[in-house]
Amino acid sequence: MAEQLPILVAGCGIGGAAAALGLLKQGLDVEVYEQAPALGEVGAGVQISPNGARALDHLGVFQRLSELSCKPEVKQFRLWNTGTSWPMFDLGEIAVKEYGYPYLTVYRPDLLTALTEGIQATKPDAIHLNKRAIGFEETDEGVILKFDDGTEARGRALIGADGVRSQIREQMWGGAQPSFSGMVTWRAVVPMEQLPEHLRAMVGNTWIGPGGHVVTYPLRGGELMNFVATVDRDDWTEEGWNIPGTPEECARDFEGWHEDVHAIIRRAPSLLKWALMVRDPMPQWTQGLVTLLGDACHPTLPFLAQGAVMSIEDGVVLSRCVREAPEDLAGAFARYEAARIERTSKMVLGARENTGRFHASELRTEKEAQIYLEREMSDAPIRERYHWLYDYKADEVAI
Repeated sequence: MAEQLPILVAGCGIGGAAAALGLLKQGLDVEVYEQAPALGEVGAGVQISPNGARALDHLGVFQRLSELSCKPEVKQFRLWNTGTSWPMFDLGEIAVKEYGYPYLTVYRPDLLTALTEGIQATKPDAIHLNKRAIGFEETDEGVILKFDDGTEARGRALIGADGVRSQIREQMWGGAQPSFSGMVTWRAVVPMEQLPEHLRAMVGNTWIGPGGHVVTYPLRGGELMNFVATVDRDDWTEEGWNIPGTPEECARDFEGWHEDVHAIIRRAPSLLKWALMVRDPMPQWTQGLVTLLGDACHPTLPFLAQGAVMSIEDGVVLSRCVREAPEDLAGAFARYEAARIERTSKMVLGARENTGRFHASELRTEKEAQIYLEREMSDAPIRERYHWLYDYKADEVAI
């Protein structure tokens, strides 16, 4: 009886969808439960480095997503006040030659759509909406997932992919509270046609300065510009992603920064802000037939651009582990955790360390910045911080 039950996935964000698609491609039955009334992601950008592109190819959605995305040729630093640029690393042919895949900048809704359409092409009725998971119960036959509307779903096992406020994690490990990072982030997506011509280049920019940094890159084949700006600030501690702010407030946070930054702020159709929270890596994700994935177990500051990519990698590695031992899901989950926890913990800590690099006081002047960048952001330290991320092969790594 238990063998006929599906594997349950709580959450249909990027990580949950990747896991569900990977499992379905292995011939396993899956049911996905999403709390939102409709499938969708926040209208923002996400960076997919070569390791993420490889994982998406394994899931069968890389080609479609590549057609909808941008392939910036270079990532560069810009100094906060003068705009002076320094190359960070090549994202074009050199990336493909070394890692086998390009670096993509992707509109988050396009990424989720590619994954969920892949799920529905295999099992049209796999995704259930308006189903907010509030807890679970393990039984002799598997797991019962419970929802806030009083209903339940029965499955062989449960994957908690219900995000940074995971109810599955809370039941397993308790509600550990994050700490405020001392930073607030602004985000916007701006139609490229509204920007000055010189800001429309297919380039990823990271503006760095004392106490803040700004990341911009193109989306949707160059139709949109993604804008994410982070500033040291201690008077706003609300974590939600959709808190409206004003151009005037955002401009004050970046007073004195280059006109290009302010040109984007002025043209943003809307600006949203949220407080960045810090969470330590978890020492364990799995209990028997229940495991966690993505932001539910390794939420991160966004300063290595790996949050979404790590969730996709999780989905690929998890589905491979289950494929190898479909009759021993507890053992498969344990192997998945063992294969992933060291890497994701290193990523979380590395993203935290990058904060100081992007906000350093030594970036006050161009002379100081030149010395600082040669020390911290030249080829050798950049390679040390990023090569281990980009060279990972989720479809081949030992499990």
